[in-house]
Amino acid sequence: MITDQRCDLLASGTARCLLWSGAWPALWVTVISCGYPELPAICGDPDPVADGTGYLELTSPSCAGLAATCGPGESASCCEAAMVPSGRFYRGCDKAADEQYKDMQHPATVSTFVLDRFEVTVGRFRTFVNAGGGTQSKAPAAATGAHPGLSNSGWDSTWNAKLSVDIMTLESSVKCNPQYQTWTDAPGLNENKPMNCVDWYEAMAFCIWDGGFLPTEAEWNFAASGGSEHRAYPWSVPASSTIIDCGYANYQISDNPAMYCTNGGTGGVNRVGSESPTGDGKWGHSDLAGNVFEWTLDWYAAVYSEPCADCANVTMSDSTERVLRGGSLFNDVSSLRSDYRLSHGPSVRANSYGWRCARSP
Repeated sequence: MITDQRCDLLASGTARCLLWSGAWPALWVTVISCGYPELPAICGDPDPVADGTGYLELTSPSCAGLAATCGPGESASCCEAAMVPSGRFYRGCDKAADEQYKDMQHPATVSTFVLDRFEVTVGRFRTFVNAGGGTQSKAPAAATGAHPGLSNSGWDSTWNAKLSVDIMTLESSVKCNPQYQTWTDAPGLNENKPMNCVDWYEAMAFCIWDGGFLPTEAEWNFAASGGSEHRAYPWSVPASSTIIDCGYANYQISDNPAMYCTNGGTGGVNRVGSESPTGDGKWGHSDLAGNVFEWTLDWYAAVYSEPCADCANVTMSDSTERVLRGGSLFNDVSSLRSDYRLSHGPSVRANSYGWRCARSP
């Protein structure tokens, strides 16, 4: 709950508002960029994200000194986030006429949470690496990064050994493909592209260091589906629409010959938010379909956990793989659907895997 705010009208006719709550730690003093001429009145709205008047701008460690080079026009902060309101929906269900995802047997309820607008960029990950993150000497403390609604969902100290021994080893490890890897040892043209070639443990460690946690599969699915709208794709309006082209997402257009939205016959990772706002989800999140798959908190299970209220599969049972969502630049339209699931071992690195972080409201 927002308890106080201060808005300052800028010369550009926009406003920037500081919102804070006694329930948030100091890290969560948040800046809102509203961008409407009626301001500052609109910035005083206690729910500026849900009604479209702006995005939360994170003040987390990865954002310190980072240039605004993301989104449409490469002018948005790469550290924007948006609130996802609580709600109930059916996992594995959308309203498309093809009835590919018609199962309404797995209801789930999620509480309000904040989700990064963009996939974690190379620039943000670089700040993490420069701070020694992702290495055994700077491993997260045990139990940190726990989801606020889930016990036993934080960092397990036995995972420390899964992290790189030092920064040099980490930098070598994230160069998993000479053609498609986005990491460069020195800052360059990829700073606003999604960081790829990162395994689940590094994604988890990054979110913890950055003041958040990996979203659960249910949270990610809820955001991509537009909650109870059950959208076929994150941008689908009406929810049954299966319209898709390269203006909505970065994906593989055809098989024979292989053609991609980016770089023709070879494909490539786009800077985050390249298709915004056309391809954005209900609450303004970009790239929930295409570009790179995104790691989630859950271990994979063939059958969804029941019942589900802020639930996740946090205990390894019948699977040794973690869930990924969203499809990638190398996938066709079927893998970009809001309910498509993929899983892989948590130590796997792929040039088509990335992530974004969730946060407490």
